[in-house]
Amino acid sequence: MTQRRDIGDLFAQAAGLASGYRGAIDEASTPPMDYAAMLAAFDLPTPEAGAPAAAVIADLATRAQPGLRAMTGGRFFGWVIGASEPVGVAADFLTSAWGQNTANYAATPAAAAVETVVARWVLELLDLPRSASVGFVTGATMANFVGLAAARGAVLRRVGWDADGDGLFGAPPITVLIGDDAHTTVFSALQFLGLGHNRVVRVAADADGRMRVDAFATALASCQGPIIVVLQAGQLNTGGFDPAAAIIPLAHARGAWVHIDGAFGLWARAAPAVAHLAEGFDLADSWATDGHKWLQTPYDSGYAIVRDAEAHRSAMTIAASYLPPVAAGERDPSHFVPELSRRARGFASWAVIRHLGRAGIAALIEGHCRLASRMATCLAAEPGVRIVNDVRLNQVIVRFGDSDAATEAAIARIQADGVLFAGGARWRGQWVMRLSVISGPTTQDDADRASEAILNAWRVVRGANASDDLARNAQAG
Repeated sequence: MTQRRDIGDLFAQAAGLASGYRGAIDEASTPPMDYAAMLAAFDLPTPEAGAPAAAVIADLATRAQPGLRAMTGGRFFGWVIGASEPVGVAADFLTSAWGQNTANYAATPAAAAVETVVARWVLELLDLPRSASVGFVTGATMANFVGLAAARGAVLRRVGWDADGDGLFGAPPITVLIGDDAHTTVFSALQFLGLGHNRVVRVAADADGRMRVDAFATALASCQGPIIVVLQAGQLNTGGFDPAAAIIPLAHARGAWVHIDGAFGLWARAAPAVAHLAEGFDLADSWATDGHKWLQTPYDSGYAIVRDAEAHRSAMTIAASYLPPVAAGERDPSHFVPELSRRARGFASWAVIRHLGRAGIAALIEGHCRLASRMATCLAAEPGVRIVNDVRLNQVIVRFGDSDAATEAAIARIQADGVLFAGGARWRGQWVMRLSVISGPTTQDDADRASEAILNAWRVVRGANASDDLARNAQAG
């Protein structure tokens, strides 16, 4: 065990290694070592004897860093990943050092209190109902799970069934209406909740993945019994928003519960320049969003928000005789999340929001949207490059040439060059490259360097393809 006299040196060592890594992140220009190489680096025999703490930390950093991708740098555009704002990381250091198990406010008053305050801040920033409850979860996957658990219980109680107490055996069936381009984590949450990922009614979407109102109305008309509707605020590939202002009133008229998967797009409500994209989403019954995407909190951080706090509490509360009683009207952390034992996630969120403020958060979001538009405009001017989506948020999807092979070759070349990272996805049956402009450190210079690197990679691939065509033609002649 580490001796108390050595703790200061050990923590300083870790902080120094972390600072050195983050300070050099923008110099990273080569892809990380692959999984096989990393497995070989870490695959030691089970330790029979211990090692000094300082040596272990130094060895960990030495072995791990060659396999770390530059996710906290300014030119990481893969998936939709925030960059762990340093003030949040520093708060997370303290959170780990404090070691608070955030089960209830009697056990850890500070951790519980900061969650109560951050919950209010999040509701105000997103302009959602101020009386809604907020659970601090690992991310949007679990936030979707929590919101849909509350939905499941509520719609079944309306028809006289207690799903929280009696489960789903013999329960009236629930119809789930969901957009055809919904994110996979929502389907996972439905699977975990016993609602099934194949039993949903998929509603047709437009070219940018937004649910069509006419298709929704048709699907809704055929529904019987309890209904849950799932909408998107920010489609994963296109950034598109389902037309919430038109759909939610139709759903509520049929007694449906409306849940919003807003992992990153819901944060548009915090930025005046793009808030109109998320108009009407405040009418819903529950919302799922991340902190570790646009808010830039460290992993893992998400918020499960439910209009009906009692439905939220009923779905999540864990009761036991050894847990201290909760005073009437007080918020207990474990009443709104699946875990009883967990880290104090609120401290990092408090630090990041306190550091950026409402104005800083809005500027960050609006800046990313401008950079996405700038990159799309630059790329679209190049022959053979096509921007597939309507770029109104931070997502850009790109097609190279006229084939999947050309697009995959361009992506492979971009990743090998190492100036930036971007990945691929299948959209409307074709392979595309996805650019997610959401990293806190990303500047206009980063966006321009990335655009130039993408075009350079495409020119190499296009030239190689042209040479291959000439060779084939010569052989055919």
